[in-house]
Amino acid sequence: MGRPVTESPDSHAWSRQLEDALAKVMQRTDATVGMFYLLPPGEQVLRLALLAGLPWSLISPWASVSLDTATPVAHALREDRLVWMNGQEEIARNYPQLGTVLPYDFVVAAAPVTGGEIRGSIALAWPAWHRWGPSPEEREAIDVCCRRAALVLRRAAAGGTSFSFDRPRIMPPVRAPEPEPAQATAAYEFTERLPTGCLGLDLEGRVTFFNTAARDLAGGGAGLLLGQRPWETLGWLHDPVFEDTFRKTLVTRQPSSFTTQRPPDTPLAFALHPDDRGISVHVTRAPGSLEAEDTPREQPTVLGEPVGATALYHLTHLAVALTEAVGVQDVARIVADQLIPGFGAQGLVLLTVKEGRMNVVTHRGYSAEFVDRFDGDPLAAHAPHMKVLAAGEPVFLTTYAEFQRTYPSAPRYAGRNAWAFLPLIVSGHAVGSLVLSYDRARPFPPAERAVLTSLAGLIAQALDRARLYDAKHTLTRALQTGLLPPSLPRVPGVDAVARYLPAGPGMDIGGDFYDLIRCTPTTVSAVIGDVEGHNVHAAALMGQIRVTVHALATAGTPPGVLLARTNRLLTELEPGLFTSCLIADIDLLHHRARLSTAGHPPALLRHADGHTEILDLAPGLLLSIDPDAEYPATDVSFPPGSVLALYTDGLVEIPGTDIETTTRHLAQQIAQADIENLDALADTLVEQAQQAGPRRDDIALLLVHSR
Repeated sequence: MGRPVTESPDSHAWSRQLEDALAKVMQRTDATVGMFYLLPPGEQVLRLALLAGLPWSLISPWASVSLDTATPVAHALREDRLVWMNGQEEIARNYPQLGTVLPYDFVVAAAPVTGGEIRGSIALAWPAWHRWGPSPEEREAIDVCCRRAALVLRRAAAGGTSFSFDRPRIMPPVRAPEPEPAQATAAYEFTERLPTGCLGLDLEGRVTFFNTAARDLAGGGAGLLLGQRPWETLGWLHDPVFEDTFRKTLVTRQPSSFTTQRPPDTPLAFALHPDDRGISVHVTRAPGSLEAEDTPREQPTVLGEPVGATALYHLTHLAVALTEAVGVQDVARIVADQLIPGFGAQGLVLLTVKEGRMNVVTHRGYSAEFVDRFDGDPLAAHAPHMKVLAAGEPVFLTTYAEFQRTYPSAPRYAGRNAWAFLPLIVSGHAVGSLVLSYDRARPFPPAERAVLTSLAGLIAQALDRARLYDAKHTLTRALQTGLLPPSLPRVPGVDAVARYLPAGPGMDIGGDFYDLIRCTPTTVSAVIGDVEGHNVHAAALMGQIRVTVHALATAGTPPGVLLARTNRLLTELEPGLFTSCLIADIDLLHHRARLSTAGHPPALLRHADGHTEILDLAPGLLLSIDPDAEYPATDVSFPPGSVLALYTDGLVEIPGTDIETTTRHLAQQIAQADIENLDALADTLVEQAQQAGPRRDDIALLLVHSR
């Protein structure tokens, strides 16, 4: 169910300041919906922290938003800019998942909150009639909110405050003025005199008020309405149209209406009128009513948590999200985030089959101690999730008594009273099991059972694909890292560290490589390179190039000549891939370095006084373009205390940002760093590159410090 913000004594005060900032920007811009997301340090998933103007049940599919997904809040943070979408068509075109689950006409904006260790995004929404594009006043209000929130987060981080995530803080609507008792009585009497039915719904859709006319028009059982959602209480309203109209009215803040028939033959018209605190519903007989006044009314069926429009939208969102899931952990996170709010479950356990045993992949709503007892059990065990997998049929247990009768020896967790045990099977072979549990007894109507059974098949297929991906991913990563040096040689007078970080989501591997080669007792060669492409071919070519470069450097070949010879060899091999490479020959005795480049990002040189420059090297073509290409060398001073930084473009490429700007920023980071701890500097540079946004390329980094 996502993991929104849990208040600690320290984080509570900061959360209230963030809440105040969000409330003020909503007031200044007349926004009807506001959300605040936080990006925990080192993570790539935004967590919903504050929510205003919409119920949690409606927005829960976006409790957790990966930075690389197509959503406004992730887009704004990735590109560090304001995102503004005007209406349903533009939203659906740019953010299909959002348009699928909220297919209504509204305006949405998102803006980044940056500048500290903890970052985030805000999102605002307005009715469709709101102006197209932000006004200067709205831009200023949003900018003020983001700057204020960034300051709050910086101060919280400086004070050692950490935010944990369990559930978002729901901001209450602005309270309406309290009526005088006489006014309240007069208003009640006024509604009682009307022939029109009057219903009051809160933002969750629960009835807060109804008059006598509404009770009469609703028929028998209407007395059960108070505190309930009408579409869950009245059997004849158990149709997605009522719930969907309610959702649409909440999101768009526009009046809407629909007509339905109360059995046996009474057409009723419903008109919904929203504001920030709820919805007023008028109920009238629709023209052409056939019912006589004395026609007996059918008793409505009381349903337990039926499958409604919200659940169906959750499932649609889940289906779309699963198509984009990569590994098993991706599938597990998506399933848990969507199924719990979609079906109102209090607990979930997802298990997969591996080597004849069941392994817990993820769980929600259970203690680790309880779930650990099932992790690693053999398939022959008698636990319920094992038995349904062996039988190949789901089991729905509606009460604890039924659970006891069916599985008398199975443990029960913390007062759970209903369960759905779903086998995950693809093409006849077992993939795993999914368990949903509920605090209250649950009837599991036939429609809900059918949806859950179908959903289990969808999850099984996604898990099967994900396991195949994980296996190939592990193999290809092992191939790539096996081609890189296991460690750097120890060279007197030099400290050197390297980092390699594979790209983000995706099956393929990259061709980034680095090396440090001891040529003579007083000379060393530092090498960095990047083969075009992300596949096994690129990795194999990278291995060939690294071996070639290593052999030539060990033989004392100058860097320019080395690149020229490597280039001719690659051209003859016709690999079909281009390669960038940069080589630095370092003379430790004379404190000099000679560098040559083949189209590689420029090296950075930090001098002993801290000044860091971007080295302007004589250019050379990428390898394997022209067999006769020449690679001139550039000499620079490399006295003790200097640091040479070589890197691949994955370290400095940020979508939407000029690479020259990010390279200058990297130089500033190195200039301000403590070079006595080279390992810490390398870790910091890589971490900051990760936090800058989702990466589509590998990162290789080599730092050489002359002591």
